[in-house]
Amino acid sequence: MTAVRDTVGDTEALLRAQSGVLERIAGGAPLAEVLTEVATTLERLMPGCHCSILLLDLESATLHHGAAPSLPAAYSEGIDGLPIGRDAGSCGAAAYLGVPVIAEDVTTDPRWVRFRDLAGAHRLRSCWSTPIRGRAGVVGTFAVYHERTHQPAPRERDLVDRLTHLASVAIDHDTLFGALADSEERFRRAFDDNVTGMAITGPDGAVTRTNEALRDLLGRTEFELLGARLDELLTPAGEPAAPYEATLRHPDGRTLDLVVSVSPVAGPDGRPVRLIANVLDVTQRRAAERERRGRREAEVARRAAEQASRAKTDFVAALGHELRTPLQAVTGFTELLGSLDLPPERRRAALEHINGAAGHILAMVDDVLDVARIEARALPLHPVDIDVTAVVAEVLSLLEPLAGAEGVHLRDESGPATVRCDERRLKQVLLNLAGNAVRYNRTGGTVTITTRTEADAVVVTVADRGRGIAPEHLERLFTPFDRLGVDTDQGVGLGLPLAKGLTEAMGGRLAVASVAGEGTTVEVRLPR
Repeated sequence: MTAVRDTVGDTEALLRAQSGVLERIAGGAPLAEVLTEVATTLERLMPGCHCSILLLDLESATLHHGAAPSLPAAYSEGIDGLPIGRDAGSCGAAAYLGVPVIAEDVTTDPRWVRFRDLAGAHRLRSCWSTPIRGRAGVVGTFAVYHERTHQPAPRERDLVDRLTHLASVAIDHDTLFGALADSEERFRRAFDDNVTGMAITGPDGAVTRTNEALRDLLGRTEFELLGARLDELLTPAGEPAAPYEATLRHPDGRTLDLVVSVSPVAGPDGRPVRLIANVLDVTQRRAAERERRGRREAEVARRAAEQASRAKTDFVAALGHELRTPLQAVTGFTELLGSLDLPPERRRAALEHINGAAGHILAMVDDVLDVARIEARALPLHPVDIDVTAVVAEVLSLLEPLAGAEGVHLRDESGPATVRCDERRLKQVLLNLAGNAVRYNRTGGTVTITTRTEADAVVVTVADRGRGIAPEHLERLFTPFDRLGVDTDQGVGLGLPLAKGLTEAMGGRLAVASVAGEGTTVEVRLPR
């Protein structure tokens, strides 16, 4: 009957202890207070014993004071920081081995050699230590001391097992709560002290909390921001993405450029329970970028203007030179006709020279006017179905005198092809391209014109084996009046720009490929 009463009493006492410990844990009591309650419970149930709970520091592998309500303070201080090991007393060995260690007599137990004097000074004769196991393994030890030799009975083992489990619950809770509190403190500092504006919102975007940086950025108080939707405060620039750009009208009248990123925080079921928004002010950065872009654009415009100015200066000089020669011929032959009585043959020859010079002047004027009309998109066109082969033959026939004078051979490899375009303008394009190919060729070189018909276009190719064009000059080929720095009497720099403009006016494309020293190929593609 006595054993039954003890069992019932133990159970009741343990239930009361468990309720009290759990209440203290729920109330947020310090760990030392909770462990002291556990140790005191055992001392009440086992009169004459002294209970000690030590906590294991895994990083240093040492034991530290947790609770020891009736042990002498000097003894607790003496074993505080005890390194664990096989011969480190009952507690050090239990923590090291992970099994209960019973020293019935500490004066003879080999594991107590280093601690016998300390135990004897405080009249401690036996020590039984049980490892406390938590979620992460051994987290401490639960020790029972007596002032006489002692071997634990089954009842005592059962009581210690139950209270050891209760201690493990308290230690695990403190570890988790401490980690949670530490995490919350780190988040609070990272949130409140962040120089980037931050807000916490509900899943619907309604603001529940803001940091000082965001309040300063928006120019509003926390009370004004609570409950407001972030997308109502900011104006996204286009469809919101992650992250997205937005603008904000500040209360002081400024317009701010912002970059906003939103990260969801998921709950246990994986669904977002809140959102964390970061709002970065990039107004100054955008202004600096716009300023740099404006400077770059201004520099590009300045260089383009300088290049255009140089090209026009070169054009005026070249045009003056080009006009002076035929005008001198006109003037000279006119004076000759007016001052001398020439034979009919010489008179006809003089008139032919005058006519040729006048035609040359008119051709240059027409080219200049055509470039102006093309730039103004006012070039008149008269498209008809034409035989491209016949146009190629006519162009080569007109260029034969020039080719003969330059020592260049002309080759016609055009095949049958019909296209709808302006015949006069096509002839003008091919005369410019083939004329350049002859003028900038080498003695004994060739100029070849080929045609081919594709599904949607007729392609005419003018190829020469002349001097070619340096890579750095290719981008300037189609700039009006730019003669690529060449000091020559041949033309004013309108041939290729005019050919390209005429081709595009007829809905086609003109492309140039050239290798310096090997020759140039120009391809004219006209839609069928």
